[in-house]
Amino acid sequence: MSEPIIDLHSDDYFMAEALRQAMKAYECGEVPVGAVAVRNGRIIARAFNQVETLKDATAHAEMLALTQAENAVGDWRLTDCTLYVTKEPCPMCAGAIVHTRLARVVFGAGDPKGGAAGGALNLLQFPTLNHRCEITAGLRMQECRGLLQQFFAQQRAAKEKNNN
Repeated sequence: MSEPIIDLHSDDYFMAEALRQAMKAYECGEVPVGAVAVRNGRIIARAFNQVETLKDATAHAEMLALTQAENAVGDWRLTDCTLYVTKEPCPMCAGAIVHTRLARVVFGAGDPKGGAAGGALNLLQFPTLNHRCEITAGLRMQECRGLLQQFFAQQRAAKEKNNN
């Protein structure tokens, strides 16, 4: 199997699309994480966090994008797809990514406390699992991290205001 061709300009473009999805989450009062799934250079899925909106703890951007991508491909195997996500996937999302056999994951902001793509642990390349994903970390990190920091600062300020 030949190595995938990685075009950093395409990566930048697709992460910008994931950031647009994250802004939608922000505008809905959701943790601003966005994801897009790409196959053969085309976006086949777009999603953002909808945990609060759907009252579903599994409605992370990655999970929603994976389901859309599976529908677009017509199979649960996403072996020739890349997922762009603004924040490092959590263990739940990383497990789903491994199970769908995604070729590659590109993320912006790392999560040293709960990330499962090298932050707190690395499920995407866990040696005993049946699949390992290529990981590109830190793409447009400042923008991705800044959006999260702004959101949580706003949340803390609103909580503090309500407590006074």
